Amino acid sequence: MEEEWQHLKDGPAQLTDVEYERVASAFVPPVYQALADTDLDFGTRLAQNPAFARWVARNVQPHKVPGYASVVLSTKPGLASPPGDVTAEQMDAVAGWSEQFGFGEIRIAHEQNIVLPDVTKADLYALWCLACDQGLGSANIGLLTDIIACPGGDFCALANAKSIPIAQAIQGRFEDLDYLHDLGDISLNISGCMNACGHHHIGNIGILGVDKNGSEWYQITLGGAQGKRSALGKVIGPSFSAAEVPDVIEGIIGTFVRYRETEELFVDTVQRIGLEPFKERIYPKALEVSA
Repeated sequence: MEEEWQHLKDGPAQLTDVEYERVASAFVPPVYQALADTDLDFGTRLAQNPAFARWVARNVQPHKVPGYASVVLSTKPGLASPPGDVTAEQMDAVAGWSEQFGFGEIRIAHEQNIVLPDVTKADLYALWCLACDQGLGSANIGLLTDIIACPGGDFCALANAKSIPIAQAIQGRFEDLDYLHDLGDISLNISGCMNACGHHHIGNIGILGVDKNGSEWYQITLGGAQGKRSALGKVIGPSFSAAEVPDVIEGIIGTFVRYRETEELFVDTVQRIGLEPFKERIYPKALEVSA
């Protein structure tokens, strides 16, 4: 490695100060207002409106500039539309909000949600009201129904199986937002084939569409994670039909609830107890036969 570094050092690929300054000049930060990081009216609205407070807790991220926040608009409203899907009317609205509440910037996260990166805290309530009116105000970022799903067999010629109907069936099974918040952070990712466009392998719960003699089946993995504690999920056993998947996910969540300690995260419970308790819940008949 040291020999390779000496070979590359001061070569044509070396990043010089001049080149750094040239590139940096293309990224000029917007002109932020000088604001207090706390706002009395904002705090009052949080105290008086539990739904707004829940949205702030889930969908609003800290900002490096005092008085500002980064807002994640959920594109996962449940059965109302496919996960990650946004209509032309909704995008027009988001474009308007980016100007009204920011500096005209919109970002798309790999979780398939929309980010408005520079919203003042004083504007959060107004933005939340508008987002709710447009079906983009779900307070479910990072929760079980914030599903990453590839287009699957409905739109992609490479897919072995559909993804969107499976995602919507799961969302329909877990519509109680209070229950989702009690469960805490759980990532569920779906891919319609091994190309893994839905990143199923790093979901806490991963679903992979597979082909069996022309039929669509779904393989389940548990324990995947992204970030500093990244891990690949492990296959729990034989695959399931599309009709079985919602029951399987419900069984997985039920097992988690049974073995969870205090506020333990799903992925931590999986790492602590292993896959066997989940298999016992999902494959009881198979275990009886093998016994």
